[in-house]
Amino acid sequence: MEYWLLFGIFAALLVIGTPIAFCLGVASFATILYLGLPPEVVFQRMASQVSVFVLMAIPFFIYAGDLMVRGGIASRLVNFAASLVAHMRGGIGQVGIIASILFGGISGSAVADASAIGGLLIPQMRERGYGADYAVNVMVTSSIIALLIPPSHNMIIYSISAGGRLSIADLFTAGILPGLLLGIGLMIAAYIVARRRGYTTEVFPGWRAVATLAVAAIPGFLLIGIIFGGVRSGIFTATESSDIAIVYAIVVTVLVMRSLSWKEFLAATMGAVRTTAMVLMIVGAAGAFGWLMAYLHVPQMMITFMKSLSNDPIVIMLLVNILLLFFGTFMDMAPLIIITTPIFLPVVQAYGVDPVHFGVILVLNLGIGLVTPPVGAVLFVGCAVAKIPVWESIRSIWPFYIAMVAVLMLVTYIPAISLWLPSVFR
Repeated sequence: MEYWLLFGIFAALLVIGTPIAFCLGVASFATILYLGLPPEVVFQRMASQVSVFVLMAIPFFIYAGDLMVRGGIASRLVNFAASLVAHMRGGIGQVGIIASILFGGISGSAVADASAIGGLLIPQMRERGYGADYAVNVMVTSSIIALLIPPSHNMIIYSISAGGRLSIADLFTAGILPGLLLGIGLMIAAYIVARRRGYTTEVFPGWRAVATLAVAAIPGFLLIGIIFGGVRSGIFTATESSDIAIVYAIVVTVLVMRSLSWKEFLAATMGAVRTTAMVLMIVGAAGAFGWLMAYLHVPQMMITFMKSLSNDPIVIMLLVNILLLFFGTFMDMAPLIIITTPIFLPVVQAYGVDPVHFGVILVLNLGIGLVTPPVGAVLFVGCAVAKIPVWESIRSIWPFYIAMVAVLMLVTYIPAISLWLPSVFR
């Protein structure tokens, strides 16, 4: 009965549109009361879950990214990307994908990527005769790259959910090649769709212009180097890296470029405050929910169930991928990572899957869910920017889904894609 109560209340509240943090918290509280445990357990678990120092890195990285956008550094990265690939078929769409790779190395947020880069490029694509659905599909799917390229704050949440024993530096490094592979897959899909629709290309500006724009984009490149190089080398932690990123962003945009106004600075600061409150509330409620699943032995039950279906690791990983893709269409990413990690990590480890490798699989899976209805947060952001209904985008997004799922299968069944680069840095 307690299982039905926990998951039933959660599902019922989710269906009627209750915010996810309240779905998790109310379901946990009701189940605690049914089990006769002290109600204080829920609040203790919530407090324990958010009392983790490394969680501070999440809003700080998002804050740094917002400062860079408002200060004009993101537009410089977009201009550099345009000089490289705008002459390809589907030019501005290809620019969006490259820009997402570059900007993902600053913000680590798919929603920030879709709103910032999408806000710049979707109107430009429409002005140049690209279909609104094509513009949205390219930008929302390429924003998923930000979840894999460091500094992915979802990797930080995964590390905490796995017991805090996984190296964040290894997780950051493991996402680089899958992120680049995803970018290549989406560029191929964008090229095929653009060729089929007969979209025009831009004129290549010449290597001198490329070099000039590369120099202008140096502040963005330096921040990427500071974030990844500092964490990977052990000079500072992920949290310290996020703090340094904020200081760097303020110095560059306020003192060097003088492109960040006081109004924009306040807007970015208030946005970071709201993000912090939202993230920590969800993380805390998900922590209580996850503790209850462990108390009720849900992970052990899942292992037994999976083994009853098959002992073949290939089949097991396929089933795990299907379940994660399904869950990702109904819930936001952060709570899903906290909930599913204790369930599926023991399962895949029982079949010899490396925890760092599984982290990349998990984040990519749930990232695809962010662009899949009914709760595709990133998809809704892209459609809002383009001012089109979600259905218009969904009708033609399937080539990009094929590319994302193909990359997911490669990452799942070829562990070296994720694990080779971390092994190089050890």
